[in-house]
Amino acid sequence: MKTAPDRIELMQTFVRIVEAGSLSAAAAQMNATQPTVSRRLQALERSLGLKLLQRSTHAMKLTEDGERCFSRAKELLGNWDAFEADLRGTQEVPEGTLRVVVPHALGQQQLVGPVVDYLRRHERVTVEWLLHDGTPDFIAQGIDCAVHVGAVEDPSLVAVKIAEVRRIVVAAPSLLQGRPPPLQPAELQALPWLALQTFYRNEVALTRRHAGRDSEDHRFAIRPRLGTDSLFALRNATLLGLGASIASTWLVADDVAEGRLLHLAPQWCAAPLPVYLIYPYSSFYPAKLRRFVEALREGLPPGMGLPTRPEPMGIA
Repeated sequence: MKTAPDRIELMQTFVRIVEAGSLSAAAAQMNATQPTVSRRLQALERSLGLKLLQRSTHAMKLTEDGERCFSRAKELLGNWDAFEADLRGTQEVPEGTLRVVVPHALGQQQLVGPVVDYLRRHERVTVEWLLHDGTPDFIAQGIDCAVHVGAVEDPSLVAVKIAEVRRIVVAAPSLLQGRPPPLQPAELQALPWLALQTFYRNEVALTRRHAGRDSEDHRFAIRPRLGTDSLFALRNATLLGLGASIASTWLVADDVAEGRLLHLAPQWCAAPLPVYLIYPYSSFYPAKLRRFVEALREGLPPGMGLPTRPEPMGIA
């Protein structure tokens, strides 16, 4: 006689449904049938006396009660996992699906190598690699962690610094029309400009560091010919000679080395951008997340400008 699933199992099924995005996807991940997964969801809703999901033919959405239940269920299951790991007294093996949101440019280039190495080391883990430049709704979207470039202002999130992105001023040789490359910020102001709207729109701020004394800052206003939120679009427009831009060194290093772009005012640079791995606070962090933090710290290419002193991981 087959026993009925307990509440922990019902909660696990509910969390898997939300993270997978549908009953059929959850059933496939759990090696179960869709009717079985549906019955478990209905059993959980009956036991709680709440409607957790609104379903239609083409969509599934958490109710307000469902959002609260999902958050508490994740916490409850995390505590249960920690309890089991403590009783077993063994090193937890990373397993399950890790859903990660990453910025488009970094997610397509610099971070692919580290995530592939991570997956090769941990065969029981799968990764959903989601390209998106904004901060996700971790609970509603079932996201485990995200890579974020720039300051993190949400106090409800753990922010682990994994790198810094150096930024320099570049332009195509055609933009200068045979003139010598500018060496000082005052000369840069007269050039046509392009803007990366995520980090600068109407003003350029540059710094020159001096050994043994305070750094020197210079700011000037710009009227961009083109503004974009895409690093790739900014680089390509710069290569075509439309204007000067502030670019991430990892993206344009080869272009500068091969002469397609010129490094302008080389003693001056824009402030480096910190790169963080962010995720919600919890009393328990699964091994798949802890090992992923380690993998990113160890595997990011040196062109990113890694921190010289690693900061505390912030993970138990």
